[in-house]
Formats: sequence, C-alpha cells, structure tokens
Amino acid sequence: MAEKDNQSIHNDNNLLRTHRDDMNSTRTSAPLCIVFPPDASHFNFKSGIIQLLPNFHGLDLENPYLHLRDFEEIYNTYNDFICSMNTIKLNFFSLSLKDKVKT
Repeated sequence: MAEKDNQSIHNDNNLLRTHRDDMNSTRTSAPLCIVFPPDASHFNFKSGIIQLLPNFHGLDLENPYLHLRDFEEIYNTYNDFICSMNTIKLNFFSLSLKDKVKT
C-alpha cells in the first residue's frame, strides 16, 4: 500500500512540475538585438523606400560590406524631421535583413 502511495505522490509531483514548466515557459526565439531609441515610435514610414532597400540573407555568396554600402546609399536619401537619423537607420536596417540573419 505504501508503494502505491509513493507512486501516486511521484505522479502528482510530475504533474505539478509540468504545469509549473508551462507557466514559466522558456523563450523560443532570440531577442531583437537592435534597441530602438525613444523617438522610434514617431517614425514616419514611407513604404516606397522599403522596396529600394537592399536585402541581406546571410548567404555565403553575399558580401556584408557591399550590403552596408548599398544600404547607406539608400538611407542617405531619406529625410525625416521628427526622428533622429539613427532611428531612421535602425528602422530601415532591420527591414533590410531577411531569413536567418534577421533571427
């Protein structure tokens, strides 16, 4: 009888641990490494410029320095008087990253 009670307690502890684990789930994705400044919420988005941004997928044949050069070329044509240039750059740069590089 005591053996059966121990088994029952063991099963109850496993059940509790499972529920506790569900309540405190672990993060499955990496946090965003780009930290936006406070004025980022006032960013005036113009959808046309997104299509001009170069895309970087992180493939072996892609050169990250060429991506940065092309990105800077497009970024320098954009003006927004509400946000700082760093805010604009961070917003656009995160949009230029694709696939595994974005994660």
